[in-house]
Amino acid sequence: MNLADIQKIAEQEVDFERAYKYRINVCCSSGCVPLGAFKVLKAFEEAVKEFGVEKECKVAKTGCVGTCSVGPAVVIEPGDYLYQNVTPEKVREVVRDHIVLGLPVKGMLYGNPAFFKKQHRLVLRNAGKIDPTRIQDYIAMGGYSAIVKCLATMTPQGVIYEVATSKLRGRGGAGFPTGQKWGLVARAHGKPKYIVANLDEGDPGVFANRTLAEADPHAILEGMLIAAYAIGAEKGYLYIRSEYPLAIQTLQRAIAQAKSLSLLGDNVLETGFKFDVELRFGAGAFVAGEETAILASVEGCRAMPRPRPPYPANSGLWGKPTLIQNVETLANIPIIIQNGGAWFSKIGTPRCTGTKCFSLTGKTNNPGLIEVPMGITLREVVFDIGGGVPEGRKFKAVLVGGPSGGCLPDALLDLPIDYDSLTRVGAIMGSGGIVVLDDHSCMVDTAKFFTEFCVDESCGRCTPCRAGLARIKEVFAGITEGNARMEDITTLEKASVYIRDASLCGLGQTAPNPVLTTLRYFRDEYVEHIRDKTCRAGKCFKKEEKGVEQ
Repeated sequence: MNLADIQKIAEQEVDFERAYKYRINVCCSSGCVPLGAFKVLKAFEEAVKEFGVEKECKVAKTGCVGTCSVGPAVVIEPGDYLYQNVTPEKVREVVRDHIVLGLPVKGMLYGNPAFFKKQHRLVLRNAGKIDPTRIQDYIAMGGYSAIVKCLATMTPQGVIYEVATSKLRGRGGAGFPTGQKWGLVARAHGKPKYIVANLDEGDPGVFANRTLAEADPHAILEGMLIAAYAIGAEKGYLYIRSEYPLAIQTLQRAIAQAKSLSLLGDNVLETGFKFDVELRFGAGAFVAGEETAILASVEGCRAMPRPRPPYPANSGLWGKPTLIQNVETLANIPIIIQNGGAWFSKIGTPRCTGTKCFSLTGKTNNPGLIEVPMGITLREVVFDIGGGVPEGRKFKAVLVGGPSGGCLPDALLDLPIDYDSLTRVGAIMGSGGIVVLDDHSCMVDTAKFFTEFCVDESCGRCTPCRAGLARIKEVFAGITEGNARMEDITTLEKASVYIRDASLCGLGQTAPNPVLTTLRYFRDEYVEHIRDKTCRAGKCFKKEEKGVEQ
C-alpha cells in the first residue's frame, strides 16, 4: 500500500456511496447502546429489505451526534434529518414514510434545531456521519489525506510551521501552544522519541474524548502520525482509562485496520517513515490526567506526578523526549494540514483559535456533546444551545472546568469562553465540562462535593494537596452540619490559596477553584449557613437516620 493507493480507496468509496440514494446512520455509541441501538440497527436492516429499498438505502452504525438525551438517535442523509428516541417499533414507519414516500416523519424529528445552530464542528466533523469501524468511511471523507500530504510534499519543519501558524493551543486544559511544544520535542536531544495521546478523561460528567474515540478513531491516529513525522518519533502510546470498553474496542479495530493498509508500521505507505501505536490502559485515577502522572502509568508504575523540570519534552518516557497531547488536540491536526494554519487561525479569537468540545450537562434542557468556536459566550452555550434551565426553575450558576473548575454566576454569562477569560474569573477550560446549576442548588454543598472528589483522587504525594484538601473537607463538614464559625470562611480562603500556590501538580493547583469562586461570587450563602444555620436549597443540615436494632 503506497500513497497513490490511499487516493484510489477514497475514490472507490465515494463512488460506492454515490450508488445509494439514502444513508441511514444509527448511533451505536455508549450513550445509545444501553437504550437499544443495536436492536434499532437490526430493525432498519430488516425494514429496508421488507420495502425492497436495500439497494438504494445504506444502513450504517455510527458514533454519537451529540444529542445524548434523546437516544437512540438516527440521522438520515441527505438532509441530515435527525430522529430522536427511535425504537424498533418505530423503524418501519420511518422507512415507509421517509425512504419510500419521501415524507420525513415530523413527529419524530429532533425538536431543538438551535442545539446545532451555533456549533462549529471541526473535531466532531465525522461524528454521526461515518461508521467508525470502517477505515474506508474515514478515507472517503478525506481521512489520511493529510498524512499523505505531509509525507509527499512537506518537511517535518514545514508541518510544525503550519501547526504554529494555526495558533492551536492544547485542549487538555493548560492551553499550551501546540506548535511550540512540538518544536521543543523536535529539537530535543536523545532518541528514541515518543508520543503519548491522552484519552484519560477523569472529570465527572465529561465524555468528549470518549465520544471522539467511539465516533472517529482514525482522526486521532492520523493526528498522532502527523505529530510523529514532525518530531521524529517512531512509537506512540494511546493512554485510555479501562472504563471505556467501547472506545477501547473501536480503537483496537482502528489500529489493526491502519496497520493492514500500511498506515502504521515499519514502512508507512512505502515511504520509509516508521511509526506504530499501542494502547495503554489506566485504572481510572483522576490524577492520571497530569502529564507526568501519565508517563508513570505508561511505564507501568502508579500514576503519580513528579517535579518539573525536567519537562517531558526533554525527559519523558524512560527519560527520552516525549510529546504528550490530548486526543482532541490531535484530532485538529489533520484539518490544519489540509486547510493550512492560516485558515485555522481565523476561527475563534486571535489569542484562542479554533473550536472546543464541551460536555454540557446539569440542569439544562438540551444536554449533550457540543463543539463551539472559541470566544462564544457562556450565555449562548447555556441558553441558545442548551435551551436554558427546565421550566419552573431559575438559572443560578455554571461550573466550567469540571471538579477543578469555577462556579460562575449569571453576572458573568456574557463572558467569552477562552483560556484567558476563564482564568481571570477563577475558572479553567479543563477537559471541557460545563455543568448548569439551577436555584435548587446549594453552592456550599457544590464546593463541598468537588472538594471531597479531589480528596479521594489526590495521590497524596505532596503535603499541600494531601493535608490541605483534607482540612478544607473538615471545614465544609462543619459548615454543612451547623458546627462552624465565621472564622472558618477565612480558613477556607487561606487554605485554598496555599494549596493552589504550593501543590506539586495541576490537581492540587486547581482543586481549590470551586471553593474560591463560590466564596467570591456566592459568599452570602456561606454566611447564611454559618450565622443563620439555613440552606436555601435545603441540601445541608440533614441528619442521617440511623437504624434501630431490634
